[in-house]
Amino acid sequence: MSEHRPPLPSTILETCLYVTDLPRARTFYETLFGYRVMATDDRFCALAASGQQVLLLFLCGSDPHGSLMPFGTIPPHDGSGPVHIGFGISSESLPAWRMRLAEYGIAIESTITWPRGGTSIYFRDPDGHLLELVTPGIWDIY
Repeated sequence: MSEHRPPLPSTILETCLYVTDLPRARTFYETLFGYRVMATDDRFCALAASGQQVLLLFLCGSDPHGSLMPFGTIPPHDGSGPVHIGFGISSESLPAWRMRLAEYGIAIESTITWPRGGTSIYFRDPDGHLLELVTPGIWDIY
């Protein structure tokens, strides 16, 4: 093993979800979270989640051979089935988030108060992905 280790990555920059209806998914994340669209076409949408975090939405099956761009090639990727993303929120905003989910007719599937502290609210996006709103305390780094 090499003694020369590069520094650890500073952040997880991109998180990707594969969706069956791109306009519907884009509207969901734009409307519920207020995320700004940075780039979009008929196969993907890049949303500015916060700070240096990007939520990528890809239409399922839209990139089976990769994408040849004038500046390089993006290797093929795809996914299927429901996945999970947790979004950090403040403890004080928990009641407002409950009201916002109700306002949009989004059912809360589960609420957990963790032994170490923190609360999680679980719900689904239109593609069945499990989303979680998490208050501080669940992890020792948050």
